[in-house]
Amino acid sequence: MPLTSLDSSRIVDTIDVLVRRIEERFPTASLVQVAREVARVARGTSDRVIDLGRPNRALRTGVWVLVVGFLVVLFGMVPALRLSWQIRAGTELIQTVDALLEAVFFIGGGVLFLVTLEGRLKRSRALEALHELRALAHIVDMHQLTKDPEVLLVSGPRTASSPERGMTDFELQRYLDYSTELLALIGKVAALYSARMSDPVVLSAVDEVEELTTGLSHKIWQKIALVRVVAERKARGPAPAAKHLGAGTSGARARARR
Repeated sequence: MPLTSLDSSRIVDTIDVLVRRIEERFPTASLVQVAREVARVARGTSDRVIDLGRPNRALRTGVWVLVVGFLVVLFGMVPALRLSWQIRAGTELIQTVDALLEAVFFIGGGVLFLVTLEGRLKRSRALEALHELRALAHIVDMHQLTKDPEVLLVSGPRTASSPERGMTDFELQRYLDYSTELLALIGKVAALYSARMSDPVVLSAVDEVEELTTGLSHKIWQKIALVRVVAERKARGPAPAAKHLGAGTSGARARARR
């Protein structure tokens, strides 16, 4: 596979490794179930994208058989209609042209519907899968909403509905890191459809999923930056208290040292 295209197997392997990392770090966290679901969808996407990239020969054969059969029946009925091609007035010409145009539009519309049937069926399947990926991205975001690093800076009394906040600074940062990685991989899974399909509606839906995952990741990275600031402050320790000296005291002490 060229370097300019995404490898679905590599993406699936990366997600599987991430699932194991989350399981080992947070074995009881609900994020583990979300990661497993992302892995399941990614494996299904790999097979689905390959299937969508293949021509549906059975459907194409059936469509062309119907089109040819429809045209054969149509032209077979023309002699039985006993049409008169002698036009004696302008109104007859208009009526004849109007009837021909209606027949052309009707037949052309039916043929176009049959010919584009395969593309529309593939588009429907792709959009349904992309909707599932969009929902997974929102689920990942929901699981990190209560992981608020501001409580590390400001502590206050808990309420009965306050979420549990038992993570250390390191654990909170890793949890948020895993969330951004899941979002990035969801975007990469969505991009697999753009590599195999050129449908503009599908490409637009892929862009929407990637924009969504990127935007959600940016919000989480703001939290990660705040956690790092708190960790650095704790590593430095408390700042030394400032000493307030009275007027003229510093000069007197300097003279005494001399």
